[in-house]
Parts: sequence; C-alpha cells; structure tokens
Amino acid sequence: MKCPKCSAQLKEIKVKIQDADSSVTSYQCGGCGYFDFEGKSMEKAISEIRAREAPLKIKQKIIKLSHDRLGMYINRDVARSLNLKGGEEVYVSVPDKNRLIVNLVHH
Repeated sequence: MKCPKCSAQLKEIKVKIQDADSSVTSYQCGGCGYFDFEGKSMEKAISEIRAREAPLKIKQKIIKLSHDRLGMYINRDVARSLNLKGGEEVYVSVPDKNRLIVNLVHH
C-alpha cells in the first residue's frame, strides 16, 4: 500500500489502544509521518471500549407525594444530558424486585 501524500510504501503495524482488548491495524509512512487506521479493527476496538463504559449511577431518595404516592427527583445534569422537559411522558417497567426502568417516549 502506498502513502497518499508522498507515495512511499506504508508499513502495517499493530497498535495497542487503551481500554481495548484487541489491537488495531495502522498503516504508517516512515517518509512523511502519515498514518491511517484500518476500519474493521478500529470499529472492533471502539465497540470494546464502549462495552466497558460504566453506566451513570446516582444514589437517589424516594420522596413521599400526596395521597400515599411516591416520586423521585431527576438530577439536573441527567435531565440536561437527556434533554428532558417537565410534563414529558415516559414508560416505566419493573423487570424484577430490584430494578425500575424508565424509557423515554420520543415524539
């Protein structure tokens, strides 16, 4: 494979990416310093990194509302990152006794 900038021969090098298990194939030019990454190996590494990302967890208190109802405040940063507004509808599901899942309704 030839360098698109200087037409020198590119070297195929395996590169270790932080937080990814598999290495990524890089094509590097010794003449001008040009480099590029092979698409499939890069996508695999990105998928591995995303799989390791921990979901946001915030400890919240359940509050008592009127008429024996319960509620929960949504943290301002969470609301902003999800672009939530007051009065929006959500779907609430309870898959087991330890989890409450809230899915946003997108209109």
